[in-house]
Amino acid sequence: MSASTAPPRSRPGSRFRPGSRSPSRSRTRLSWRIRLRRDKSLLLMTVPALLMLVLFNYLPMAGIIVAFEHYDIYQGLIHSDFVGLDEFRQLVANPDFWHAFENTLVISFVQLILYFPIPIALALMVNTVLSPRIRGFIQAVVYLPHFFSYVLVITIFQEFLGGAGVLNVFLNKHGISSWNVMTDPNTFKYLVTAQAVWKEAGWGLIVFLAALAAIDQSLYEAAAVDGAGRWRRMRHITMPGLRGIVVLMLVLRLGNALSVGFEQMLIQRQAVGAGAADVLDTYSYIYGIGGGFGSATTMGADYSYGAAAGLFKAVLSLILILGANRLAHAFGEDGLYRK
Repeated sequence: MSASTAPPRSRPGSRFRPGSRSPSRSRTRLSWRIRLRRDKSLLLMTVPALLMLVLFNYLPMAGIIVAFEHYDIYQGLIHSDFVGLDEFRQLVANPDFWHAFENTLVISFVQLILYFPIPIALALMVNTVLSPRIRGFIQAVVYLPHFFSYVLVITIFQEFLGGAGVLNVFLNKHGISSWNVMTDPNTFKYLVTAQAVWKEAGWGLIVFLAALAAIDQSLYEAAAVDGAGRWRRMRHITMPGLRGIVVLMLVLRLGNALSVGFEQMLIQRQAVGAGAADVLDTYSYIYGIGGGFGSATTMGADYSYGAAAGLFKAVLSLILILGANRLAHAFGEDGLYRK
């Protein structure tokens, strides 16, 4: 037998045996104490975020009991009368609730179709810009509205599309009848979608640009050498590279499908009417806290009814996000977590 084919010999006193796994490749199991000392600085960095999560997301969940009581602010959670599902029965029997639910689904569907693809298209276009300065300028301009409140966003749209806005002044000067988009209930779902696109498309742009930066550039070079054009490189390299983050953002979007902008709807509710602007969030606020429900007993508000509407929305949102995440796993993607 030649030296090149001779089996490895174990040295005296060594635990290594021929055919066994190399000690350098064996995976050593670290105790939780060692891992805690090793990752101490990273764990300390997560403490503020965990405290905020517990304080503002988990502790308030104790208030869910309000949805099952005739809550009275003077008697408190413990001494208020427990009524079980009585508030939910009133909720599903109210046609205004189902109208708000329908508005929520319609607006969410329109935003999913018209808004969701725009940050992806922007990221693909900005990624083709070679000059770093121009790319940074475009990112800054598109991302800036993310820091505006909806009060400012709606004010800007009012100046352009309102009754005395730039659009109607231009139409009147040319003898064309004016059109006040800001008070038209029929186009309200498209108006709020346009406002959301202008405000939040820059945030999605940064997310997808980060995903594009993670794609191995050698793949593009190899494809170019093989004669692949720009469109074929985008189809076979860029889009598969974005698929994971696209699925993740879609799952998150479906999880928030029933939250279509409380502040945005509430500000414009008086202009277009409750029939067009009432969604689940505004319905829960107006009928639960604002005294819109006729059987309110405490200070013109029915907190239990509003809490029941909010809990109904939360349960549906949980079902949506779990269903979307399961669908992502069915297509071979990670979704929110790996299966």
